[in-house]
Amino acid sequence: MSHTLGSLAQRFGLELRGDASAPIDGVCALSPGQPGRIAFLASAKLRAQLAGTAAGAVIVGKRDAGALPGNGLVAPDPYVAYARIAALFDHSRDFAPGVHATAVVAPDAQLGEGCGVGPQAVIEPGAVIGAGTYVGPGCTIGRGARIGAGSFLTARVSVGHDVRIGDRCQAQPGAVIGSRGFGNAPSAQGWVEVPQLGSVVVGNDVEIGANTTIDRGAMDDTVIGDGVKLDNQIQIAHNCRIGAHTAIAACVGIAGSAVIGSRCMIGGACGIGGHLSIGDGVILLAGTMVSKSLPGPGVYGSTSIAMPANEWRKQTAHVRRLGRYEQRLKDVEARLGIDSKQEGERSEQDDL
Repeated sequence: MSHTLGSLAQRFGLELRGDASAPIDGVCALSPGQPGRIAFLASAKLRAQLAGTAAGAVIVGKRDAGALPGNGLVAPDPYVAYARIAALFDHSRDFAPGVHATAVVAPDAQLGEGCGVGPQAVIEPGAVIGAGTYVGPGCTIGRGARIGAGSFLTARVSVGHDVRIGDRCQAQPGAVIGSRGFGNAPSAQGWVEVPQLGSVVVGNDVEIGANTTIDRGAMDDTVIGDGVKLDNQIQIAHNCRIGAHTAIAACVGIAGSAVIGSRCMIGGACGIGGHLSIGDGVILLAGTMVSKSLPGPGVYGSTSIAMPANEWRKQTAHVRRLGRYEQRLKDVEARLGIDSKQEGERSEQDDL
């Protein structure tokens, strides 16, 4: 599908520079660029590439509008504008409506107009699938589950019984939504399984990455707010609540009953303890271990930087000896008649 530069400017409310009739039939990188395609410049580090690009047009911010070598669009945020334009050329979620001959759909399941059901998908009794939703190959939709309109389950997605998923959601291959929460009570005879009687409620416009798992609640529901973006291989335990428009990168583990606010950004491989609260607008750097609640907004991190192995071993050995060093210091202070509490308070005041 081809568009003109002028039609793109009008459609997305952008300022046109150059030939409005210039055809745009795809997107490209700024360097080297491709004729007839549109690129974007959002980083000052790449500004030098603007003059030599072969792109048919470039999306820039106001500060770079004067440096455009040819056709372009001026946007408040070039990256956001690029994302919206690029979506016009994305056909990865196109599908033909209908139910594949190898799919199994319960007689009382409800499929909205324009739905697609792929090979070997299973839709159990009482499930409701909204209009224009695609259930890909090998997906399983549990009994009584409800999926909104315009959602897309790529392949091998498992949706548990009574799970509710909103409109325009995406789930990548291998995602599991509504698996049993990890609830077990210790007894003298071993572990006793605690029934997980809640469900999972997913809002609108949520993306769930490949092999990400969201456990159902023990009594109340696990809740994922509108616009949340979940990367691959994330574990969200039972009864967690994640606020709207929070983004979580790969390999994050969130323990049971944790509450995460809205518009947070959580870096890869973070670990968040159970029953903790993280406020709105919090940013966690990659690998951060969260063991106590955090107010928001703010930026938090807790990992050590990479270093030569021998140096790391020496530092670890020093940390292990800190208790002995502290005791020796207290012994010295006692012999010298120093009040360690008062000295500590003075030190804290000096730091402030």
